[in-house]
Amino acid sequence: MEKRDTFSQLFFIKRNKPKSNGNVPIYLRISINRKVTELSLHYDIKENLWDKKSGRAIGNSKKSKEINNYIMSVSSSIYENYKYIRETKQIVNPIDIKNRYLGIVEERKSIIKIYQEHNDSIKQLEGIDYSPNTVQRYETSLRHTKNFILYKFQKTDLLLEDINQKFISDYEVFLKTERRCSHNTTIKYLKNFKKIIRIALANNWLKIDPFLNYKMRLKKVDRPFLNDEELEILIKKKFHHKRIEQVKDCFIFSCFTGLAYYDLKELKPKNISIGEDGKLWIKINRKKTNGESHIPILPITAQLIEKYKNNPYCLDKGVLMPVISNQRMNAYLKEIADICSIDKNLTSHTARHTFATTVTLNNDVPIETVSKMLGHSSIKMTNIYARLLDKKVSRDMNHLNDKYNISI
Repeated sequence: MEKRDTFSQLFFIKRNKPKSNGNVPIYLRISINRKVTELSLHYDIKENLWDKKSGRAIGNSKKSKEINNYIMSVSSSIYENYKYIRETKQIVNPIDIKNRYLGIVEERKSIIKIYQEHNDSIKQLEGIDYSPNTVQRYETSLRHTKNFILYKFQKTDLLLEDINQKFISDYEVFLKTERRCSHNTTIKYLKNFKKIIRIALANNWLKIDPFLNYKMRLKKVDRPFLNDEELEILIKKKFHHKRIEQVKDCFIFSCFTGLAYYDLKELKPKNISIGEDGKLWIKINRKKTNGESHIPILPITAQLIEKYKNNPYCLDKGVLMPVISNQRMNAYLKEIADICSIDKNLTSHTARHTFATTVTLNNDVPIETVSKMLGHSSIKMTNIYARLLDKKVSRDMNHLNDKYNISI
């Protein structure tokens, strides 16, 4: 059911602002949903000739009748402006009514309008500055914001001035309860929303940052990766179903290159070049960050490139690997995990973690080198992927066995 506005008009006198003739000015106070603005009627009256209860002049004098007729005219006009704004806009604000009555045109920014403008802008840059995944994430975030405003305020949009810290707090609760988002997913949506707020602040459309002192921390998540044994099982497993075999090969390709899904999907022959060492390298700019990734091609990677060099899909699209949609790829990976008895939730991104942890770091490749291959701008980003297996810790500590084999 649509929420009704608490619209009211109050005509009153300002006793603390007497005129030189001893009269006091008459004002109108417009109130809507606890928001208030005042308007001078440019009339004044003796204080004893004003009825506070009715908000009208007392008596039948010519001046009293003139004031009361004018008050009735103003009241009627204010109400008509209220009805017009109420019918043509989802947001009703007393200042809008006052400005419309006075003939002042003032554009007041609303959050959904700005959000939509932002999304329209990045949509034009899809595949240039933004990956399809990023564009889709902002579209989903906008949809959640619309649903929250409708759920909480029974509106389709809100003025920027209505966005405060309580809005953010209630939005977080909405995402976790009504939308059933995990904590980290909720924080990611709030960070998307925060970008829109930063745009409003930068343009002086919003004066106070609702995110000021609002804490948004991601919880540490133990993301899955394949160990050496599981990776070997997957490599040796042959599938008769062509599509499943291709998905497995694309996944393995990422396990030995660290390429994210969209980077692998767009990987072309031109991204292969001979490095200073005389060997083949993959050199690309990552879709997500535009950071450079330089990755030596390992023998298993070279075999997969050779395997698909004459694949009809690859030839038609001009790509190295036959990568299907991320959603379908993840669905096939779950099936592959079941067939291979791998008790882990495999996704296309699991391959990137496998590359960082099992293939490189646990084979003594320095984290600085891994960071460069992953296209990260800092080691801090790489640490999210970096986990040392017990076998590496044991291997690294073995040389201490003899050194500290001391009888006590």
